[in-house]
Amino acid sequence: MRVVRVGTRKSQLARIQTDTVVAMLKTLYPGLQFEIVAMSTTGDKILDTALSKIGEKSLFTKELEYALERNEVDLVVHSLKDLPTVLPPGFTIGAICKRESPYDAVVFHPKFVGKTLQTLPEKSVVGTSSLRRAAQLQRKFPHLEFKNIRGNLNTRLRKLDEQQEFSAIILAVAGLQRLGWQNRVGQILYPEECMYAVGQGALGVEVRAKDQDILNLVDVLHDPDTLLRCIAERAFLRHLEGGCSVPVAVHTVMKDGQLYLTGGVWSLDGSDSMQETMQATIHVPVQHEDGPEDDPQLVGITARNIPRGAQLAAENLGISLANLLLSKGAKNILDVARQLNDVH
Repeated sequence: MRVVRVGTRKSQLARIQTDTVVAMLKTLYPGLQFEIVAMSTTGDKILDTALSKIGEKSLFTKELEYALERNEVDLVVHSLKDLPTVLPPGFTIGAICKRESPYDAVVFHPKFVGKTLQTLPEKSVVGTSSLRRAAQLQRKFPHLEFKNIRGNLNTRLRKLDEQQEFSAIILAVAGLQRLGWQNRVGQILYPEECMYAVGQGALGVEVRAKDQDILNLVDVLHDPDTLLRCIAERAFLRHLEGGCSVPVAVHTVMKDGQLYLTGGVWSLDGSDSMQETMQATIHVPVQHEDGPEDDPQLVGITARNIPRGAQLAAENLGISLANLLLSKGAKNILDVARQLNDVH
């Protein structure tokens, strides 16, 4: 029986996410055996520094990619939002699974259960590891203070509950749901309050770009709706040259053949911001209409079973929206945010 080795980070959430993907593959390929290989990444080891300060794009992916390169594993499961919009040569995202909730959630300290961010006392400290969340929420809730908090979800929840430092912390709804901690969600932040990170809530399966066997194996996991939304989001971020060190956020909706993309950029304190929405018509026929492509990758993604025209329309939407923001001065906001982040 052939063994397919699947790489993952060691955290409980990463293991659960990997188990979900492996379970789908086992159902599709009962004749294959799957072996899970867990490892620590740079992002898991450096816990005393804000993510945006470490200055490394592939914080949670690099070690896993080494293992892929050395043929120690055949595929790797990631949170899509951890995967840079430009992958190292030789790698591709071979599948993007159906997205769970892309929203952020507020988890409150036990003494503030029943509150919302709006009703927390003046100068309450809210923990988040994300510049994107801090910038948007500082703008909306100027009475609160936002402070960096690192560690995996278990660690962050423990810090919240056992120390008196934080009144609340912000986490992704999808992560809390996957860990079975829905009961800790005190408030869900919808896009009008806090737009989400590119790819948030979706899982990406990274493979060797030339490994046709494995590409064919995982290709069936692509969810067309999620894929097209995430291509648009990733193209927007890539064209803005955003990353961990600047506050960029998105919101996408696919409805009646139209893909709507809202994207925004913020200064670090949220005082300066810019956001716009654009839409594109995207037809997703049931059958593939195009011939094979020499280089099928778009924003690091290979999806041969989804029409090329639809993928290009999604990518163009992301690029067009980025260009619109850049033409209105977004580069200046991002440059200042980057410089300030480097200084602090």
